[in-house]
Order: sequence, then structure tokens, then C-alpha cells
Amino acid sequence: MIATISSATVLGVTGHPVRVEVHVANGLPAFNVVGQPDSSCREARDRTRAAIVSSKLTWPQARITVNLAPSALRKVGAHLDLAMALGILAASDQVPVEALDGIGVLGELGLDGSIRRLAGAVPLVDAVVGRRLVIPAASAVEAMVVGNHEVLPAFDLVGVVACLRGEVEWSRPPSVHPAPPPRSVPDLADVQGQPVARLAVEVAAAGGHNLLLIGPPGAGKTMLAQRLPGVLPPLDAVDSLEATRVHSAAGLTLPADGLIRHPPYRAPHHGASAVAMVGGGSATLRPGEISLATNGVLFLDELAEFPSSVLDALRQPLEEGVIRVSRASASATLPARFLLVGAMNPCPCGDGRGTDCRCTDAQRARYRRRLSGPLADRFDLRLEMGVPAVDELLTARRSETSIAVAARVLAARQRARTRGYRCNADIPASELDQFGALDVDATATLERALSDGTLSARGMHRLRRVALTLADLDERDRVARSDVVSALSMRASMAVMV
Repeated sequence: MIATISSATVLGVTGHPVRVEVHVANGLPAFNVVGQPDSSCREARDRTRAAIVSSKLTWPQARITVNLAPSALRKVGAHLDLAMALGILAASDQVPVEALDGIGVLGELGLDGSIRRLAGAVPLVDAVVGRRLVIPAASAVEAMVVGNHEVLPAFDLVGVVACLRGEVEWSRPPSVHPAPPPRSVPDLADVQGQPVARLAVEVAAAGGHNLLLIGPPGAGKTMLAQRLPGVLPPLDAVDSLEATRVHSAAGLTLPADGLIRHPPYRAPHHGASAVAMVGGGSATLRPGEISLATNGVLFLDELAEFPSSVLDALRQPLEEGVIRVSRASASATLPARFLLVGAMNPCPCGDGRGTDCRCTDAQRARYRRRLSGPLADRFDLRLEMGVPAVDELLTARRSETSIAVAARVLAARQRARTRGYRCNADIPASELDQFGALDVDATATLERALSDGTLSARGMHRLRRVALTLADLDERDRVARSDVVSALSMRASMAVMV
């Protein structure tokens, strides 16, 4: 007899529907799984047998074949266990086959028949075909976030079988958790001094511009980067679900209500490998740090200490907003739309060209070459910072709070949305004349910067977007000369800065 159950598998951050076809026939007892299962899928033979026997159900002494269709797609993970077990019970007449019509099934089985929480529940649920969905009770909240199915929480195999036989009613899904209270984030008011750097952080948040901070230890680079997420607006419904999908696919813990509502903040160590940064590394093609930072901030502290190959791998995602990961067994396109913030010392010793600097010109040149020109050009804002003065550090007067800055950032973002874009950094070069028209003085200033080699062609377009953001923050419809001058002052030459 044959039984077919709808389920799913995940590749990267995308779920794919899977049909679990189970055939039970006379012959020598055997259990074979076909259809490109990975090792965790093949191990389901032992888990499902132990779970069925532990649940006081009958293991058929027959030839069992499980086909995971479509066969061209590699199946990864243990979340197909429950579908296999129910297919075996249905094909051996222990569960009515018609009871499985219109039902999708996801769940990993324990040897005692318990059903365990899923990793990657959000993309899996999104791909399952069926009006109703049987899912581990611990993953029910994530399933409800997707909102495509009637969620049927399951605790163990015995309970699922009893429900399918009509002996008991399905458990009711959990009540929707209220949105968690606003998170506690570091306040921009904690930063003493550094007015230009604070403005650069505000501009980066308002326009989605990549930011590079260069200065000696103690200048406040890390403090500023950590406070940038606190001035970003909350995620809208689309961006929130995208960030939730990525974090779920990576197996990370989600908030109590199952939805990421605030921009993620990722700060990997400078020893991170290229695979850890861009993703992949196995048959699952797990999301990397740049995908986990989608719709949020990726902060690379000690930027010059990252391997050059890792830094250069960021160039294409910064332009396209996605990363294409290809392996011999599979390939996937992962989201990678993030705001990049880098921080580095001016030289190996950290003092720059101060009186205590011990670095030679050759050492500074080698240190500068760790950050390639094409990557440096992708930073819209490049700022040289110094150590705050003593009177600035000891003053009792607090700087402007993150709440006040966030209000201006939100207003600037809303102006960008009226143009049809999420933020000014997304505006294509062909539309800058329409949305960011320059007055006569601003045009002349830009021409001089291009003539003396201060700006490249790509740098010009990035600078115009920054100038437009400055105009938005001042609630002006036209870019003035002062905006271009301010944008130029926050885009210093790498040769001068390092």
C-alpha cells in the first residue's frame, strides 16, 4: 500500500515542498530511503522505527520504501521524520490514509516518540503544501508567524496518531504572544564629544549609507557603531518577515512572539572565515553573517585585521543586496542587504601620526593595503576621528539622545519612501537628477572634486546620495552646496586617513 504526505526541506533560507511517498509491500523486511536524502535523513530509519515501537504501535515486518520527491532536490535535516513515520503507519493500515488529505507534516522524532522543535521552521512552514499543518508544539509560534496554515501542535507520535484516528481532538495552537517591550539599546547620549562622527552615524542611519570610522583606540568608534541600531526605524512587515526567515533558517533563537521587529546587529570577530561571513559550508548552505545582518547592521571592528579575501567577498553583496552561494551539490541565493559599519586604527600601533607612533611609512602602507580600493570606495562615509578632549569627556552635559535622532532618521526614511525606495542608498544613479537635483553652486563644487581626482565616478554617485540624505534631514527638497561640502568632508581620502 502507498501513502503520500506533504512536507518540506530548506536550502539556504528558502523552503521547498517535498512529497514523502511511503510504500509498504511483502518481501524481506527492509527500510530504504531514496530521493537524495542526506545523512540525517537516512538516519530517520532508526529514529522512526524506535519511535513507533516506543509508542506501542506496530512496526510492519515488510519491505518499506520511502521516496522523497522531487528526486532532483537534495533533502537535508531530520524534520521529515514525522512524515515518514505517519506514512509508514498509514501504508500499514494503522492510520486512515484519508485522514492525511490536505495535511502537511513537519517534525523530528525522538526515540521515545516525542516530537522536537524545528530548526528553520519559518521557511519550512512557508513551503508546506496543505490547508492544515502538524508541527512540533515548540515551533507552533513560528508557524503562526507565516500565517498560511491552520496550525496543529503536536507533542508526541501517540497523540498525533490518536488525532488522525479521530479518538481525540487536536490541541489548540498557543495564543499569540504580545509584542515584546521595546528593547534596551545603548543610547547615543553616552557618547561625549565627536559631533561630526555623531552626524555621520545619523546620516548613515537615515540614508542607509555604509560607514567607515578610522581613529586611535579610545576615540569612540565601537561606541558609535553599537548605538547605530538604536536610531534605525523598526522593521516594516516585509523586512521583519525576511529577517525572521533568515534567523530561523540559521537555527537562531527568535523573540517570544516569533517575529524580529528591530534591525539585527551582527558583529563577527575578525577571525571569521569567508564561509562564516558569506554562508554555505555544507549541504544546507547555512546563512552567513552578511545574511544574518539583512535589514540591519553588520559591524566589522578591527576591519584591517580581517583577511583580505573575507573583506573582498563583501563587494558584490554590497552592490546587489544578495549573495549567491554555489557548491558542488547545490546552490542558493541568500539575502544580504545590510548597512556596513567598519572601524579600524590609523596604523598598526594605533597612534596614527602622533608623537608616540612607532610605525614606519612602509608599515602604514602595508596596513592600508589590507583594505582594497574597491571595497573602500563602497563606504559612502569615511571619517577620521581623534580622541575627545578632556573637557568633553568630563562635562556633565549629555549629548542628544537616540530618541531625538531616531525621529529625524524616521522622517528622512519616510521622504525616501515617497520616492519609491527604502532609503536613499537604494536610489539608482539614473534617477539622482530627478530626486537629488543640485543647485548651481553644488554642481560647481562637485565638478571641482571630480577634476582634482578626489572623487571617482562611483564615488560621485555615492556622494550625491549622501548629500540628498543631508537635505532630507534638514527637510529641504533641493541639494545645496552645503550638503555637497558636508558630504565631501565625511568622505576623506584613504591615503590621507591612514
